[in-house]
Parts: sequence; structure tokens; C-alpha cells
Amino acid sequence: MTKEFDLGRLLAERGAERYELHTRHLNHQLPRMLRTIGFDRVYERAEGAYFWDADGDDYLDMLAGFGVMGLGRHHPVVRKALHDVLDASLADLTRFDCPPLPGLLAEKLLSYSPHLDRVFFGNSGTEAVETALKFARYATGRPRILYCSHAFHGLTTGSLSVNGEAGFRDGFAPLLPDTAVPLGDLDALARELKKGDVAALIVEPIQGKGVHEAPPGYLRGAQELLHRHKALLIADEVQTGLGRTGRFYAYQHAEGVEPDLVCVAKSLSGGYVPVGATLGKDWIFRKVYSSMDRVLVHSASFGSNAQAMAAGLAVLAVMENEEIVANAAAVGERLRSRLAALVDTYELLADVRGRGLMIGIEFGRPRSLKLRSRWTMLQAARKGLFAQMVVVPLLQRHRILTQVSGDHLEVIKLIPPLIIGEREADRFVDAFTEVMDDAHNGGGLMWDFGKTLVKQAVGNR
Repeated sequence: MTKEFDLGRLLAERGAERYELHTRHLNHQLPRMLRTIGFDRVYERAEGAYFWDADGDDYLDMLAGFGVMGLGRHHPVVRKALHDVLDASLADLTRFDCPPLPGLLAEKLLSYSPHLDRVFFGNSGTEAVETALKFARYATGRPRILYCSHAFHGLTTGSLSVNGEAGFRDGFAPLLPDTAVPLGDLDALARELKKGDVAALIVEPIQGKGVHEAPPGYLRGAQELLHRHKALLIADEVQTGLGRTGRFYAYQHAEGVEPDLVCVAKSLSGGYVPVGATLGKDWIFRKVYSSMDRVLVHSASFGSNAQAMAAGLAVLAVMENEEIVANAAAVGERLRSRLAALVDTYELLADVRGRGLMIGIEFGRPRSLKLRSRWTMLQAARKGLFAQMVVVPLLQRHRILTQVSGDHLEVIKLIPPLIIGEREADRFVDAFTEVMDDAHNGGGLMWDFGKTLVKQAVGNR
């Protein structure tokens, strides 16, 4: 007789096997990496901006699931919306009707984007980008997409074609026709546009890798050049959108910028149901869906499902009712300014930048001989090891989860839940200050861990 499925019992019986199961059946390098850097923790539960382990110790989340948990974990309004939609037993994904939830979510999203007219719902950020690339190529009749150096737009084949990180692209060619241009270089953009085969430029208003903002005037200038050459501007707001930078969209920090297509995802999910959205101008959608014969020329099997739409509607309601965007702006400014004030104190700290609750902390070559020799040792083994040396004690000593901003980068990126307050901002700054004190005073444990990372890096060559 088949046992009745009991999720709680399954987790109780086999939850302790989590790392072994990943090693055997999933990406075997993940548990190996986590053990190497001491991140192989076991978290029992989560709420808001915190995790708790089995001992009841709390951990501050400054990573937000790579930006997915914009409202933190298990927001009660989003949870209730999902319970409600499940309890409603809706006739979902029939494929031959027009359910209300997708239309309602599209209407709400477009209310924040008055120059855009229509929405396509998919399942992720990379799908939102894929949609924008397809629509731009079809609408313009041109094959080539421009992207900015060091960009990250996803890892499926189309979005990988506009990924500025060689380490992600290696071994996956051939990709789509593409060309990288430096972020902020309008002359380079103009040279490519003169060739007459460019469909669009896709750009992150603030790049996730390294947290680099488009220079003042760049987005406006790029838009004018693109439109002059009958090409489109695509804003990738997958990570920067929905309040992350202190505006609903990051491109709104630049006056007069109105992208032709905008990609969002991550926070729209509420951390529960994957969802991505591509917003665009009416004429683009009308070209793609030009006749009834083309009604399904671009679609997604799980796109517009009721659970994802309910989560998205709940997220936007919470953002309005709890003034999430204003909170991100205010708390982000407090956090960034307190960190920036430390640059003159610590010679290993080179820069603090960003907007709202998207902040980059960059480390650089110190002046003093003792610190410089240690820095040089790390750089010779692998660039990015010092940033990892900071991330590890933040977790192990201070129970704060952060991330290095990208491979071979000496940058820590902070993208916490947008609900954090002054208490969380101050907790991070106090912990970061202690770690930097340790690094500058030659703290043994920290630099001993650096030697471990050096051996690991050299062994992987």
C-alpha cells in the first residue's frame, strides 16, 4: 500500500542528508564550494530579513536570494494571496480563455511605466530578456544586439549572447550575433549603429557585476542615438527594478529616458513563484503578434499562471502600502553614507557606490608595505580573494550573509531585502568595521583563511 505523502515527515527523516543529496544528484561543486569557504550552514527557518539555525541564532540576510526576496521571506500578505488563490481552485492555464489575474497584474505594472503599453509574462529574468531580444529583432527586422561590457542578463542561450562575462560564455558558442560596447561610451555605440544591422542595445542602468552605474547622460544619449538609427533601447531591470535603487525602476534616475522594452522579475515573485515580465510599446507587440496565425508565436507554458500573478499583485500592493521604495531610498542612503565614510579610514577600502539598497564595496591595493605584500600574495593567486576573505568572517563571526559581486572582482555587493531598517543597516556597518579593523591589524584568523584560499586557487589551476 502506498504511503500518504507527508512533506513534514519527509523533511524530518531526510533533511539532514541535504549536502549529501546535492553531491550525489545535483551540482556536485556547490557543496564542495560551500564547505571550502565555511558556508555549509544549516538554516532551519526564515522570516523577513533573517534566517535562524537549529540553535536559534539569527543571521542577517544582505543577499536576498540574489535579489529575489525584495520583501524578505514569507511576507504575510503574499502568503495569504497564495493561500487564497490555491483555495479558489481557479481554472488555470486552460490556454483557451482570458483569466483576470494576468490582465490585472499587467495593468498594475504598466501604471508604473506610463510610456509602455503591453506585457508578456514568462517565468524568470532570463526569459524576460529572451523575450525582449526576440521582440526587438522581429520588430526592427535586424539581427544584431548590442550590450555593455561586464553586463549580466541571464544564462540561457539568447541572454548569454549579451553576457559580458567570458567565464559564462566559454564553451557555449555559437551564440547570437552580438557586440559589446563599453558602458558610458556613446561614440562606440554610434560606430556600431552606423553599420545598420543593430536591433537594440540592452543595458542594466546599474550593472550587477561590480555595481557600476551608467554615467550621467548616457542612457538619454543612447536612447537618442538608437532611435535616430531606428533601433531600440532595452532596460534590464531584473535586479534593479521594483524599488531596489530607490525608484521603481533604476532608469528613472535619468531624466527623459523611456526604454522601448523593460525586463523585470526577481522581486515580483514575492520569493515564492517564479515570474518574469517584459513590458513594451504597443507597436512592438503589434508587429510580433501581427495576425491570428501568430497568436502563439511567442509564449510560455507556465507564463501568467494564477499563483505567479497573485504573488505579483500582492507584492505591488505591499510596495504601495508599506512605502517600500521610499524605505529603500532612505535606508540605502544611511547604509551607503556610513560605509563611504570609512574609505578614508581603511587603506584596503577603495570605494563605496550604488543607489538605494544596491551597494558595491570595492577593495583596492593598500599603501603600507605589510598590507601591500599580503594583498599582492592574494592577487597573484586569484583576483577576488580579499573580498571573499571579508565575506567569510561576516558570516562566521557576525552571522551576516553577503556575496562577492562577481568572479575576479574585489567587490562585495549588498542587495538586502527592501524591508530592512536602520537596525539592520547599523548591524552591517558595525560588523564590517570590525572585519576591516581585523584585516588592517593583521588579524591572524582572517589572513590564515586567506592562505587557505590561495592554496585552493592555485590547486584549481
